[in-house]
Amino acid sequence: MDIKKTGFYEIHKKLNAKVVEFAGYYMPIQYKGIIDEHKRVRTTVGLFDVSHMGEFVVRGSNAEVFLQNLTINDVSQLQDHQVQYSAMCYEHGGIVDDLLVYKFPNYYFMVVNAANLQKDWEWANKNILPNVKLENISDDTSLLALQGPRAESVLQKITDIPLSDIKYYWLSEGKVAGVEMIVSKTGYTGEPGFELCFPRKHSENIWEKIMKAGEEFNIEPIGLGARDTLRLEMKYCLYGNDIDDTTNPLEAGLGWITKLNKGDFIGHNAISRVKEKGVERKLVGFELQDRAFPRHNYKIKKGDRQIGHVTSGTFSPILEKGIGMGYVTKENADTGSEIEIEIRNKNVPALVVKTPFYKH
Repeated sequence: MDIKKTGFYEIHKKLNAKVVEFAGYYMPIQYKGIIDEHKRVRTTVGLFDVSHMGEFVVRGSNAEVFLQNLTINDVSQLQDHQVQYSAMCYEHGGIVDDLLVYKFPNYYFMVVNAANLQKDWEWANKNILPNVKLENISDDTSLLALQGPRAESVLQKITDIPLSDIKYYWLSEGKVAGVEMIVSKTGYTGEPGFELCFPRKHSENIWEKIMKAGEEFNIEPIGLGARDTLRLEMKYCLYGNDIDDTTNPLEAGLGWITKLNKGDFIGHNAISRVKEKGVERKLVGFELQDRAFPRHNYKIKKGDRQIGHVTSGTFSPILEKGIGMGYVTKENADTGSEIEIEIRNKNVPALVVKTPFYKH
């Protein structure tokens, strides 16, 4: 399989980023270092290339009906220029992917995870309805995330869009640095910021204009390594780690996007059964009590007994301690529950905590 390059690949190389193959793309994992980049986003502003994500356009008279059946959130509640966090499930209730749905006056737009792009495209087409047209524009589209407390100050310098008027999980359309694009107040870091979606041919020009506008705020390019630690401090799920086709949205804490009362959709019956019966395991956040940090798939224990497994773990640059997420049996899921993480054959004490880990 040919590994793809985003429209910013040459810039990453020029900046001496550590570039690796990720989800079929050459992507920057870090530039200066994960901890420095993480703190930059928490304190001022950082710019991420997230063009590896997938973008599908959904048009036609049946577009809403199609998306209502395909996704678990209630698409009918969306107003024009609103964005919705959602997921697609299989009939057995396992998660195909988590995604964003954007509503425009004449069409919808889906942003899906890079690693699931082909699978999602096939799943959507398998469940297509008459009078629905799907278009995969991923290869021709660039996506940048500008995140941090100074994101709005940076972007406002190069656009006439009144950014402060855009509410959280809403979008606007207009010109940034002379280029027509979608500007949404979304992101994966827990900081205020924007995601910019525009034609790939403008990639380098837009990157340079944003970096120039951000100089006075000490803007820096940020890699996927810091994107991961930032999202983990917020307990945002990562597909392939915290959720997958064996995960029911209710046990993953995604009941808030699962609208069982909206009518039938793919996975509705299986998820309803779990709701009636109650979940047997829950995704929790925990902090380590010792100076160690957890990793994906480490065992979660109570004495000699395994009660779950770690799905994501890291050293939190802001809290300066090991934090993680994992599934545990429901009787061990309450805030304050004492658990242990097996690290190199030693049980390290941990505490189930209220999330997000990072609070402004």
